[in-house]
Amino acid sequence: MQTYAILSDIHSNVYALRAVVEHAKRLGINQFINLGDILYGPIAPQQTFQYLQSLNTITICGNQDRQIFQATQNDIDANPTMQFIWQQLSQQAMAWMQALPFDYQISDDIYVCHGTPSDDLEYLLEDASHGHAQLRDDQSILDRLDGQTSAIILCGHTHTPRCVTLSTGQVVINPGSVGMPAYTDDEPFLHSMENYSPHARYATLTLNAEQQWDVAFHCVDYDVASAVEQALCRERNDWAHFLTTGRGLSS
Repeated sequence: MQTYAILSDIHSNVYALRAVVEHAKRLGINQFINLGDILYGPIAPQQTFQYLQSLNTITICGNQDRQIFQATQNDIDANPTMQFIWQQLSQQAMAWMQALPFDYQISDDIYVCHGTPSDDLEYLLEDASHGHAQLRDDQSILDRLDGQTSAIILCGHTHTPRCVTLSTGQVVINPGSVGMPAYTDDEPFLHSMENYSPHARYATLTLNAEQQWDVAFHCVDYDVASAVEQALCRERNDWAHFLTTGRGLSS
């Protein structure tokens, strides 16, 4: 039986990552798909990188991974969290991140991207223009797929677990975020993405006896206090709030 654990948006939270991987391994799963936004965050970027090296993982790049290795000196100087990340990450970690593909065709059935097939900053399934996540209509999602015809499409970026079947029969799955259950962003407009609990989230994808793909979502308890402690050491009270509550700053 072929089964994948689908991870996304770890955001340097090695505490959540360890708990999710241990949970998946208890289910007998040893194949992982990592949808990006891996090392950006004020928690433990280098330790997260090191832990991932021990796993059998297909990994793609997220927008905030790209922002790390594309950062100019001015970008780094203006962002204390970016300074911390650059101080933490080894040359090996930087080289690994830079080599990650934008997207990946795992098989004829399964395609993976971080945001959409053409833009790692765009939300595929959600419209957040009203301040919170609302599911896009069928045609809006199809437009953003830009002709991608795989039966199963995996995406991340919004930290919002969803499984959406389109009019084409395609299934789009977002596993949610392993390491960051909520955030508030002001780009391109002020909005919050929220899961309303601190759990680490991931999904599993299993090829059943009828050769159809089954999807399951998992919420995993982990050592939130240690992650919060690290965020507070970097003076990221906002991240401490996100991690503790699963709610945005406006909640």
